[in-house]
Amino acid sequence: MSNRRAFLLHLSAAALPTLAAPKLPREYLVFLGTSTGRKSQGIYVFRFDPNTGETTRAELAAEANNPNFLEIHPSRKFLHAVGNIPAPDGKTQGGVMAYALDPASGRLALLNQVSSQGAGPCHISIDRTGRCALVANYGGGTVASLPIGKDGRLGEAASVIEHTGSSANPQRQEKPHPHSFNISPDNRWAVAADLGTDEVRVYRLDAARATITPNTPPAARVAPGSGPRHFAFHPSGKYGYAINELANTVTAFAFDARSGVLTEMQTITTLPAGYTATSYTAEVRIHPNGRFLYGSNRGHDSLAVFAIHPASGELSPIQTISTQGKFPRNFNLDPSGLWLLAANQDTDNVVIYRVDPASGMLAPTGNQVEAPTPICVRLVPAR
Repeated sequence: MSNRRAFLLHLSAAALPTLAAPKLPREYLVFLGTSTGRKSQGIYVFRFDPNTGETTRAELAAEANNPNFLEIHPSRKFLHAVGNIPAPDGKTQGGVMAYALDPASGRLALLNQVSSQGAGPCHISIDRTGRCALVANYGGGTVASLPIGKDGRLGEAASVIEHTGSSANPQRQEKPHPHSFNISPDNRWAVAADLGTDEVRVYRLDAARATITPNTPPAARVAPGSGPRHFAFHPSGKYGYAINELANTVTAFAFDARSGVLTEMQTITTLPAGYTATSYTAEVRIHPNGRFLYGSNRGHDSLAVFAIHPASGELSPIQTISTQGKFPRNFNLDPSGLWLLAANQDTDNVVIYRVDPASGMLAPTGNQVEAPTPICVRLVPAR
């Protein structure tokens, strides 16, 4: 029997037992990071009922300049974002903003903002203790770690590391372009996917001091010209997955949590056979149950769904589905794993999908929310 056939039979058998229904909150607040170059005024919020799939209209939660990526603090009291802030010379610079989050109204109140230590910040993550924020600066070629106080306010960067190198694509890979910075499940490691150098760089994380230190060896490489953009750790901590923007692929790695070493296992396309038009990947997410991976395609304007082999961590394609809009930058799964919300940047809509947790497959609900240039989706239970 082939490995693929054996895996599909395993997946089918695993789906047979009745899955316990997850406990759902009464309502989520869904925050949207946006690009303010066209219609947006900042960060938007709408309400989502996970029991019915119904939503409210999106409203402005806080004015901000290009708050393109967001993260919710583990306490759920704060929201942090990257974007543009005023510079000392009166122009703008890359920045990180801290907001107090009202879980009843969804309103955000600016606490403070500091430099991201590089141009074009495009990604932020927060460690599990809530004491450290990690930022990737696409334009500046740097990654940075910043302390977070108990009051949610940001301190100046404790570590700033400049990446070096280039790769095969002279238009997109002429210099480093860190595009994401993600933290391992054990909170000991951080992985920066660098689109410009075709490297996935690993750092030791000291959350208490909010510092990062390059690992030895410092990085794993993907195929030249791939352009790793975002990265997702498997909940087990045994695997990691880089979605490659330029090659339209996902690279699966084995991860040694003792040494911080990534070892490539597999690279697989996110596009259907025969598709040749221009497309670029964007986001990658793992289902909370650890059995499925989701990736977005901009151009093909779809979500690619893969099953994750429980023993090897390798991927098998199971579905490709339209995002019902154009240029899906980001999407997110709710904590229950029953819903997926996909943001289409160019058509100003967020589309709601029902997730089958047994098969991983997505089904459109017919519900969507209008929002200006949505880029990032984050959910927090409302109060």
